[in-house]
Amino acid sequence: MSATTQTRYDVAIIGAGPAGMAAAVEVTKAGLSAIVLDEQPAPGGQIYRGIETNDDKRTKILGPDYAAGRDIAKAFRESRAEYLPGATVWNIDSALGIDVSLGNGSKHIQAGAIVVATGAIERPTPMPGWTLPGVTTAGALQILLKANGVVSDDVVFVGSGPLLSLIAAQMLKAGVKPRAIVETVPRSRYLAALKHVPAALGASSYLMKGMAMMLSLRRAGVPIYRDATAIRIEGAGKAEAVTFTSGGTSHRLETTSVALHQGIVPNQQVTRLLRCEHEWNKSQHCFVPKVDESFETTMADVYVAGDGAGIGGAVAAKLRGRLVGLRIAEKAGRGNAQERRSVTDALMREAKIRPLLETLYAPSPEILAPADETLVCRCEEVTAGDIRKAVDLGAPGPNQVKSFLRSGMGPCQGRMCGLAVSEIIASRRGEPISEIGYYRIRPPLKPLLLSELAALESEEAVPADLADESAAVH
Repeated sequence: MSATTQTRYDVAIIGAGPAGMAAAVEVTKAGLSAIVLDEQPAPGGQIYRGIETNDDKRTKILGPDYAAGRDIAKAFRESRAEYLPGATVWNIDSALGIDVSLGNGSKHIQAGAIVVATGAIERPTPMPGWTLPGVTTAGALQILLKANGVVSDDVVFVGSGPLLSLIAAQMLKAGVKPRAIVETVPRSRYLAALKHVPAALGASSYLMKGMAMMLSLRRAGVPIYRDATAIRIEGAGKAEAVTFTSGGTSHRLETTSVALHQGIVPNQQVTRLLRCEHEWNKSQHCFVPKVDESFETTMADVYVAGDGAGIGGAVAAKLRGRLVGLRIAEKAGRGNAQERRSVTDALMREAKIRPLLETLYAPSPEILAPADETLVCRCEEVTAGDIRKAVDLGAPGPNQVKSFLRSGMGPCQGRMCGLAVSEIIASRRGEPISEIGYYRIRPPLKPLLLSELAALESEEAVPADLADESAAVH
């Protein structure tokens, strides 16, 4: 592994999480040149953040699944892939040219193939009070623990999904007891999920891990309120309490720290920018890019590895990265069919747990249909009611609502509100969300200084879309 010295590569990989690292190892083993572009200062992605620097004490708190990332990072470091940390991809053109912000300038890279390994983001959770200071995502608390060893006090977790129990159990190991877990899973979901238990036994390690986490929370006396509805976060200028109904009783928990979570969804900004086709995944309740059995998109030589192709977890992300790497090597005449079959079989075994999880932890109906006064687009302060009014005035989809209200035009470029906006429009129009679609994503993908744009080596390197739309630069 060495610092970047060239501008053309056989493969450019965006993201250095498990999928990106695994893909880099495979393509370089096949003798292909590769560069890995990553926003973070060190490899690991969100799942293995800090994996190279955390001491044994913190690694033990985070558990053996986290510790497994050390071997992946080590193999990546020993590979021949060039690694460019602190690099933010802000544009990709149809010829697979990539523009990257390095903080003090931009660089243009040309790739023969692109692997999008940008992972997932937490599903937006619009509800009363979710924008108050003191309210974060659950994943943000875990990042604080992984990156800095910081554990928040008196946290109330709100939502659904195994990540809530995982982080709460990790906090217990770190010596801090969460205030409570307010779980939104309706009781009827447990019955609906039962039919998937036999298949899930094929990935029994996940079931055992979940039972161990729940047991540790019960032994520590962490209150768990189930089937919670009518959730509100109260406070004058900051979070002060969570109110909700559970078991037919109204509750009010005073706290200054609230962590929200309703699962994760693919980060689809790059594939949307490239105009790859996407489809609605009913089971995961989100859009995913269309891919073939080797995770190649509808755009030739553009692959999606990891959770960006649909949520599968860290182990699946690594396997998908390997599979993509092996497929690219095969197309270059350096394939290993037996290894591809082996990885594919492992990936199929890993997927056995998904139907159970996706049935049980589907998103809460309340966040899919937020009240009119609830903010949905935090960047531009657009409420659910504003979006419904725009639909009533004739806006048929997200891009027209964007024109009416500027939703999705803030620094996050719609990452935080896009799915919620599509849900609200679909509900208001009474049409399938697959027909409503998603924002049309344009460069820059992330905020970009004009000085960086000006520092590009030649005018030819300026993307046509951006040259025509100066307003797109934030």
